[in-house]
Amino acid sequence: MDRFVLKFLWLDKAIAVALDQKIGERNIPLTEFYFWPQKDAWEEMKLFLEKKSWISQADVIAILNQVTEVINYWQDKDNLPNKDLSKVRAKFPDSLFVGF
Repeated sequence: MDRFVLKFLWLDKAIAVALDQKIGERNIPLTEFYFWPQKDAWEEMKLFLEKKSWISQADVIAILNQVTEVINYWQDKDNLPNKDLSKVRAKFPDSLFVGF
């Protein structure tokens, strides 16, 4: 998954995920933000990835697994005392997080 980066928008009542492609020193957006729980962000990401034959199956699996792990972590609100994202960034160093 070295060619891709997941971006998460971490909010109180929702989490959103978007996918960028790394090209050199730049990140190029590939998707819009998919919000959970308003919609099934994991399923929307899966549908997007299935349409991109140039993304390897190994990358698809790694991306979807990471989305699952982060959403599950977000659901456990006790993980983030004082709304501090540094713990999240340390746990998932290959993803980008903004929020609150």
